Amino acid sequence: MNSFVLEAPQPVFLAADRYVTIKVYSAISGFTVKAIQRKIENGVWVERREFVRAPDGHIFIDREGVQQWLTRGV
Repeated sequence: MNSFVLEAPQPVFLAADRYVTIKVYSAISGFTVKAIQRKIENGVWVERREFVRAPDGHIFIDREGVQQWLTRGV
């Protein structure tokens, strides 16, 4: 009788960068992509404070900036 011992795979922990795409921020924050886009479009989140634009125009959310926004209660 063959006996195989299956070991559970080791968990992998990833730390997100300070600046993440809207899609990644949606996954880690609970905000929908649409909610994030609306906060940017309506000026609730300000460029270079809660988000930045890469040289190619892509938007990246500044996780530290959004944390400060949350604690300001704005």
